[in-house]
Amino acid sequence: IVLDSNWRWTHKVGDYTNCYTGNSWDTSLCPDPTTCAANCALEGVDYAATYGITTSGSSLNIKFVTQGQYGTNIGSRVYLMQDDNNYQMFKLLNREFTFDVDVSNLPCGLNGALYFVEMMQDGGMSEYSGDKAGAKFGTGYCDAQCPHDMKFINGQANTIDWKPSPNDKNSGTGLYGTCCIEMDIWEANSKASAYTPHVCTVQTQTRCSGTQCGDGSNRYGGVCDKDGCDFNSYRMGDKSFFGQGQVVDTNKPFTVVTQFITNDGTDNGYLSEIRRIYVQDGKIIDNSRANFPNFRGYNSISDSFCNDQKTLFGDRNDFEAKGGLKALGAALQRGMVLVMSLWDDHEVYMLWLDSDYPVTSPPTTPGVARGPCSTSSGRPADVESQYPNSNVKFSNIKYGQIGSTFGH
Repeated sequence: IVLDSNWRWTHKVGDYTNCYTGNSWDTSLCPDPTTCAANCALEGVDYAATYGITTSGSSLNIKFVTQGQYGTNIGSRVYLMQDDNNYQMFKLLNREFTFDVDVSNLPCGLNGALYFVEMMQDGGMSEYSGDKAGAKFGTGYCDAQCPHDMKFINGQANTIDWKPSPNDKNSGTGLYGTCCIEMDIWEANSKASAYTPHVCTVQTQTRCSGTQCGDGSNRYGGVCDKDGCDFNSYRMGDKSFFGQGQVVDTNKPFTVVTQFITNDGTDNGYLSEIRRIYVQDGKIIDNSRANFPNFRGYNSISDSFCNDQKTLFGDRNDFEAKGGLKALGAALQRGMVLVMSLWDDHEVYMLWLDSDYPVTSPPTTPGVARGPCSTSSGRPADVESQYPNSNVKFSNIKYGQIGSTFGH
């Protein structure tokens, strides 16, 4: 695995002067994006001591808060490597992907995520002359939120119009965002979970600016579907399926199977369904079914599920507008990079995953209740001080033909 470039110490080439301190750039080293990229280097990392990331056999453990020699680290994001200079590319159309996870130590407000994004295999190194670091140093991230907080995009520093975050002392946002198709296989804590495809009208990692990024009130005017089409058992009306002591018992580890089914059962078909199966204590557990009056009992994601869900919840169907499952299937055929992360949410406190959201709507409105957590939960200052030793463990990653990666 490799740590994302954004978490790394960024300093002047050849000495120890910071190019970036707290959430601001050094303007003498970084007067413009190209000069900054030439002047500044990304540092190698001590995974365990500084970032709280450890591996053992086929298991990865990501810790939430780590007190290191040089300061406090919050969460992290890592990628699976094929070799020293390339990310592993997964081509999962007409395949299944399986992993074990332990979310028992993740409280409300945290998200231990495992997902795929359409990054470039070498992190953009061959494409952008300014990127001298590449996948070896975790460059080239993108996702369907078109994040503006990446310090380097397309081999240039994101220094133009950089604004330090008002509520996150390590983060800020620049003029550019970085967009791509995203398949959220797993976003979860011990209280709630969701799996969510997001599609974009662009292929592979794409830098955006202005309206393309879909910022703020222009959310649906950008190149990516930021809402996605999510299946969260609690939000879909089954409040006793996933959680502590529930059908899928989050007090103990379990296996998560995700199947990317094509319309004709071959590698040449188009993506028509994303199925979910759990295995715990040797028992196969089918995904929960949607539980609303006059609503089909879906237990997987399909275009018809997405259309019916958006109608029921009164949400705009940006997923369909930007290409639906076929667009995701095409990306799964081209190849995507595996991301594993642990994070807290400075914008909306993870309420979209594990509480009532939007908080201005009655929780009885279909689609608002997403998990059992309080709407006052998930504030970063609270979770970072109260639950610093939270962690997520991912292990035993497998992929292969449909039905081949778990015991029947």
